Amino acid sequence: MAILLDTNILLLVSQPHVPHSPIAERALDVLRGRNETLLIASQNIVEFWAVATRPATENGLGFTVDHAMRQVLALKRLFTLLPEQPLQSEWERLVATYRVAARTAMTPVWLPPMTVHGTRTVLTFNVQDFTS
Repeated sequence: MAILLDTNILLLVSQPHVPHSPIAERALDVLRGRNETLLIASQNIVEFWAVATRPATENGLGFTVDHAMRQVLALKRLFTLLPEQPLQSEWERLVATYRVAARTAMTPVWLPPMTVHGTRTVLTFNVQDFTS
């Protein structure tokens, strides 16, 4: 089975000293042990970068650009990066079909990689973001 990883999982594995990091690492180990395909999308990279390079005083990680880039390269080696091309078209179709507007336009951002690539499962700590 293919499992899309939420950005919070990626942020946790890049910070082994934070409390939930071991839980995220264990979940990934279990999934790897079951030979699951662990997926990330370009949206993950954008969100990771935004948080990683934001100052710690502003709820970020305070990584330098160089450190953030090394982390991104590591994530791309560890997980399968989904191709981007069909995703934008699918997002446009979804927001037009379901009349999504304003702040809720971010809600369906994870649906295109899931629908286009046939993924039905997300590993996340933010369950509320993926329930309706």
